[in-house]
Amino acid sequence: MTGYARAQGSDERRRWVWEARSVNGRNLEVRCRVPQGFERLENSVRGMVGARLRRGNVTVSLIAGSERLGKPLRINRALLADLAPLVEEMRKAGAAAPTADGLLRVRGVIEEEEEGEESEEALAALDKALLATLDEALTALANARAAEGKALAGVIGGHIDEIETLCGRATERAQVQIGTVRSRFQAQLEELLERTPALSEERFAQEVALLVGKADVREELDRLAAHIGQARSLLAEARPDNPVGRKFDFLCQEFNREANTLCSKSADIELTRLGIDLKGAIERMREQVQNVE
Repeated sequence: MTGYARAQGSDERRRWVWEARSVNGRNLEVRCRVPQGFERLENSVRGMVGARLRRGNVTVSLIAGSERLGKPLRINRALLADLAPLVEEMRKAGAAAPTADGLLRVRGVIEEEEEGEESEEALAALDKALLATLDEALTALANARAAEGKALAGVIGGHIDEIETLCGRATERAQVQIGTVRSRFQAQLEELLERTPALSEERFAQEVALLVGKADVREELDRLAAHIGQARSLLAEARPDNPVGRKFDFLCQEFNREANTLCSKSADIELTRLGIDLKGAIERMREQVQNVE
């Protein structure tokens, strides 16, 4: 959900630039930065961002400046009139009177002309132009995020393939676990009862069946297989108008839950190693899913 975009515009009085950038975030959080005097736009900015995006920390900034190189200048004639008697006194006293250039250098004689306040119609037209430029920036930001999403789809698809491979190996190893449980139980039983009569074959089979039932991971592997199918479906359905990030985030939690149970029920060291590898692959996928809207 990272991206950056920039759009600029102008009218006869000023020019402006909108910048929009986003980084990963579980929810949508919008920060609006506008110059003093443009605070009236903040609600509109947040609404426009919310209409396009669903997740991410988004910062929208407006930079505005005058289109003119400088404000018009005017002569402060009232101040010049106040200075005239002083100039006359200096002449009568025989002092060198200031020249016209010198008078113009006196602070306040030349001033920048203040622009008048804009009418409501002019402000409405300005806001419309500003928001139109913002719309361009948000369109470019959404396109940048969509391009990142296409690249992420391949990465996440690779993680799903890795998880599927590990689940296949775990399924094969789970068959071996039954024999491992039987052998381990028999060895422990012989050690405990080496001087007492052995259990009957029927009782022994019952005990083994109980232990095998506790160590049976087929249910977890079946659910993992179902989650893999759902993950592929979500990846195929992901579009700008159909965000799947939250669903994918929840699905990763379910993946991790099944992997934890598989590890806790494992009675075979190789199956445990596969479970740990599976948890690592799920975590790598979860980290990438945080980038998905």
